[in-house]
Amino acid sequence: MQTITNSSSVSAYIFDDATAIEVTDTNIVCPEFIIGDLNSTNSSVHTNVTPPADWMGGRYTFDGTWAEVEGWVDPKVAEIARLQAQIDALNA
Repeated sequence: MQTITNSSSVSAYIFDDATAIEVTDTNIVCPEFIIGDLNSTNSSVHTNVTPPADWMGGRYTFDGTWAEVEGWVDPKVAEIARLQAQIDALNA
């Protein structure tokens, strides 16, 4: 696998090693989409990596080893909490 990390080493995307990724000075071109906020000046592509089984974009940093981002909250858990707060407000 390969991962694209931002300037803070946060792993934003993973792809199979066979996937062609073109990093330019304005963006990163992948076969199915263009990443407009990452480019050759603020990102890195790391190949031959094995991401954690529970990898999600933004959850881990990668600088040769994987580490969970401090304070990371699963977006599903955050959304459930937000919706529960709305339910509680409606029931009040």
